[in-house]
Amino acid sequence: MLDVSQLNTYYGESHVIRDISFQVNPRESVAIMGRNGMGKTTLLKSLIGLLPTRSGDIQLDGHPLTGLPSHRRVQHGLAFVPQGRMVFPFLTVEQNILSGAEHSGHRKVPDYIHHFFPVLKEMKHRKAGNLSGGQQQMLAIARALISEPKVLILDEPTEGIQPSIIKELAQTLNVLRQERGFAIVFSEQVLSFALDLADRFLVIERGRIVHEEPRAILNQEKVKAFLTV
Repeated sequence: MLDVSQLNTYYGESHVIRDISFQVNPRESVAIMGRNGMGKTTLLKSLIGLLPTRSGDIQLDGHPLTGLPSHRRVQHGLAFVPQGRMVFPFLTVEQNILSGAEHSGHRKVPDYIHHFFPVLKEMKHRKAGNLSGGQQQMLAIARALISEPKVLILDEPTEGIQPSIIKELAQTLNVLRQERGFAIVFSEQVLSFALDLADRFLVIERGRIVHEEPRAILNQEKVKAFLTV
């Protein structure tokens, strides 16, 4: 589904992402783990096109994405939920969701989104800035899902969210990816959430993938060691 090969990304002259390669299968969920400053967000922004890559190749379902602007990558099937959610605070919940529908053509919010996130239906006329952190995260995910993605990219989805909502969010995403047929790539530091959601773990350190393991045989202590300062 998603094929990333020998990706290199710079901030100015600083070489941040170094020769990263990985693949994501249909309906698979892949966690990108690592400490702050190791390149997780830079990698995800490179995938969606918010940061230009210096070299390497990104393909989605056989279509080359390298060099395309973000909106074209969305057309091909990527969707991105940024760190901090970035909802439009003065638009209503419904307006926020529909702002992601440019390429899918939805004129109203699909029923399945209200089924999985009923609070968004209850609050559809409320300004997004008045929602809690967890509700805003659901809103940002719904805005991404309405584009009907093949791969949903989430940057630090548990940041600023209550623990009770974190577990519920993982369960909802697991059902959604199976029912709607999309894959997930997400960056995370909370190992418990990643264990609930990921099929496979990649650990990034200083811009390189230094460890890869499927959840079925995951050495949790080894991953925790990478996450500690």
